[in-house]
Amino acid sequence: MLSRRLVFAALFSALPGAAFAQGNLLDQGRRLLGTGTTTGGSTGSGSSLSEGEIGGGLKEALKFASQRVVGRTGKTDGFYKDPAIRIPLPGALEQIQSPLRSIGAAGLLDELQLKINRAVEEAAPKALDIFTGAVTKMSITDARGILSGPKDAATQYFRRTTSNDLTQAFRPIVDRSLSGVGAVTAYKAVESKASSLPLAGSSLSDFNLTDYSVGKGLDGLFHYMAVEEEQIRTNPAARSTDLLKKVFS
Repeated sequence: MLSRRLVFAALFSALPGAAFAQGNLLDQGRRLLGTGTTTGGSTGSGSSLSEGEIGGGLKEALKFASQRVVGRTGKTDGFYKDPAIRIPLPGALEQIQSPLRSIGAAGLLDELQLKINRAVEEAAPKALDIFTGAVTKMSITDARGILSGPKDAATQYFRRTTSNDLTQAFRPIVDRSLSGVGAVTAYKAVESKASSLPLAGSSLSDFNLTDYSVGKGLDGLFHYMAVEEEQIRTNPAARSTDLLKKVFS
C-alpha cells in the first residue's frame, strides 16, 4: 500500500481545478486523506483510492502528455519554428559559419539547417508508440519514484527507458529523410565550400549528420516532456482524463 505521503502526493498533483478556487491545497489534501476508508467503500472521493488507481491515473496523465509532445513536435515547423528546440547547425559548422557566409555559403547553411529540422519533424510521430509503451510498462515502484521524486522524475524515467528505442526508430527515418529533402547534398556542398578554409575540412568529413540530427531531435522531445510534466504537477485541471475525473472528482 502506498504510504500516506505518496497518496497525498498523488492527490496533490491530481486535484481538479475547483480545488484551486476553494482554498489552501494542503488543507484540501488533508481533508481527502482524512475521510472515509482506504479500501472497499467510497465515502469520500479520494478516500478509497487504491494503489492501482493512483498508478493508473498517473499513467493516463503521462500518456496524455506524450500525445501533446508528439503533436507539438511531429509536424511541419514543429522544430524549425520553435526557438526552444530548433536544431542549430552542427558545432563544426557553427564555428566556421562566419567565414563560410563570407565566401557565399549563406544560402547553403540556411538550407541545411532547415532540412535537418524537417528530417526530425518527420521522425517525431514515431515517438508516440514508444512513449506509450514505456508508460504501459511502468511499475508501481516506478510510479512511486515519479510521485515522490524530483520535479522532472517522469522526464528522467522517459529518457532512461525510451532513448535507445527512440534512437533506433528515428535513425532510419532521419537518414532517409536527410537524403530525401536534400540535406546530405546540402551538407556536401557546404563541406566543399569549407574545404577552402584552414582546418575545416577534416572536422567536417568525420561528422555524422544523422547521429547529430537524431540526438538533437531526442533533446527536443524531452524538453517538452519536462514542460508537460510541470503541467501535470502544477495544473492537473489542464490535463484531466476520464480516470482522473473518476478518481479525484
